[in-house]
Amino acid sequence: MQNVKRYLAALGWLIPMLGFAQRIDNTASFRQIDSDKYWRFHYDNDYFTATDQYYTQGYNIEIVNPALRKNPLTKLLIKARDSYVQYGLALEHFGFTPTTLGSDAILVGDRPFAACILLKTFSISTDTLRRARIASVLSTGMIGPVAFGYEMQSAIHRLINGVEPHGWQHQIRNDAIVNYSLTYEKQLYAYRHALSVSANAQAQVGTFVDRLQTGFVVMVGRFDSPFGTTAKRLPLQLYVYAQPLVSLVAYDASLQGGLFNRSSPYVIPTEQLARTTFQANYGAVFRYKKLYLEYYQSLLTREFDTGMQHRWGGIKIGASVGLFSKPAQ
Repeated sequence: MQNVKRYLAALGWLIPMLGFAQRIDNTASFRQIDSDKYWRFHYDNDYFTATDQYYTQGYNIEIVNPALRKNPLTKLLIKARDSYVQYGLALEHFGFTPTTLGSDAILVGDRPFAACILLKTFSISTDTLRRARIASVLSTGMIGPVAFGYEMQSAIHRLINGVEPHGWQHQIRNDAIVNYSLTYEKQLYAYRHALSVSANAQAQVGTFVDRLQTGFVVMVGRFDSPFGTTAKRLPLQLYVYAQPLVSLVAYDASLQGGLFNRSSPYVIPTEQLARTTFQANYGAVFRYKKLYLEYYQSLLTREFDTGMQHRWGGIKIGASVGLFSKPAQ
């Protein structure tokens, strides 16, 4: 109960100060890899849920290595004191489409076409004594045709014999992305290697998304605690997780257009933006020594007045370089 009170106090401090849920969240506690050197590939697609609309696909390639501590952008990240810190870099690309790809006309009341490409500098601080984690991410990149969303979707559709996508000429126009996100996670309860319950608060501010989010994570199975020491790591881990999230949204460039370039041919009006959304993430993780495998699905309620809820799925494949490496400080 005391841990719950501390979390609520911390959340109350964060909410007034910050204002996100990443589509591909590689820093979440249930995706922890206990090594200071690893790589991981993430791929999302709504094909996993038999749909082809809204968040249509995304991929992320991440590398964690102590040498990335020397990256000049790392100095801008918030890191907790007296914690193990992992330093990473990720390349991310994702795209959005309306409910149909067969029209060359603007579909008023539907989601705009949009594509984004990002370079993400991140750090993950784990305080094993307080059972807490802080992850900070600086994202820089572009939204618009320069992110080659049409080219990517068209190539994939040709590969799977899908329809040729129409309408990308109306996509959100080129604009710069500079966004900063901060995540605080606190373990509330744990039972041996079988159960973990934690709470989290996320915030993102910048030219792409301004959003505040909070939720919980429940992990069940056989696993090492992402909040604990790695001295006696289990060689085989298999668990499932569920993560319900609530978001308060102030701005979303993928719907409303870029902050600086206001020439997009079609955007969702500000008054039609859904200010509160609910998202549920759930999946299964298999880990054996250096290997990391994950499959998951996500559900998101409507993001604008005339929109609908949406589901997508994803896979993650990764491996640590050092088997029992302890995260860099």
